[in-house]
Amino acid sequence: MMIEPTGGILGAVVTGIDLSQPLSGADFSTVLTALGRHGVLRFPGQTLGARELKVFSERFGPIQGSVTGKFHDPEVPEVGILSNIRENGQPIGLADAGQDWHTDMSYNRVIGFVNVLYAVKVPRRDGKALGSTVFANMHAAYDELDPALKSRLEDMTATHDFNKFWEEMRRRPGSMRGPLTPEQRAKRPPSVHPVFLTHPITGRKVLYCNPGYAIRINELDEAESDRVLTALFEHQLQPRFQYSNEWSENDLLVWDHIGTLHNAIPDYTADEPRLMKRCQVMADWIFDPEFLRRALPQRSAA
Repeated sequence: MMIEPTGGILGAVVTGIDLSQPLSGADFSTVLTALGRHGVLRFPGQTLGARELKVFSERFGPIQGSVTGKFHDPEVPEVGILSNIRENGQPIGLADAGQDWHTDMSYNRVIGFVNVLYAVKVPRRDGKALGSTVFANMHAAYDELDPALKSRLEDMTATHDFNKFWEEMRRRPGSMRGPLTPEQRAKRPPSVHPVFLTHPITGRKVLYCNPGYAIRINELDEAESDRVLTALFEHQLQPRFQYSNEWSENDLLVWDHIGTLHNAIPDYTADEPRLMKRCQVMADWIFDPEFLRRALPQRSAA
């Protein structure tokens, strides 16, 4: 296995490994360490069916299913379908997934750990790939935050609400999303997390408060909370913290939700087909010291 950093603030390309085969313990440890260091890993030239995608993703933790019960592989429901393709007049996947800055599953009591996204069809125009995914580095955003604001927010928490992002998507022209039903909202109730988290792999602090889901800093009054959230969002989305990934068919991308934000760029049209398969992995295991001891034995030995 070879791991080559992109030279940007995030990202590395991993070659010399076939992810359709189960990873050895040593290879998984190498991948997990690289994920903590680089935040975003691209594995080009992979050939994966839905079952292989699920097996690989499950090495990182349990997989979260769809809140609507739609747009997943018919035989492997843990694998979601993201696509603008329509068959017989009906969409085959979620067309607008991820199209604003956020980190997946911060709205859950157990937050998200990684997203595993496999490119089947990439939209192209005049030979150029469209639909890039842009990332922002939350280790760097924390490190570069104003010291006075960092000290003030040190022990504060933020409320994250799934419905915030859902409603933002619904307001976009041409959105096919309906409002969440009471039952669906009950499956994704708001949750509270520290504004700053200690990353379980790196041991460093990250800014864990994203514009997609964060609605309130709980220890501040509403007006002050709004002001501080606006400042945090502007800070963390500065171009100097960003890295853009351009997709190719058969790329597998794995990124760390705890240490990054992401935004899927919808710069393609309905007749420029895009098809991705996705597993969203929860952070049930990555904060467990025993899992880390087994997964990263070299760190435990040190």
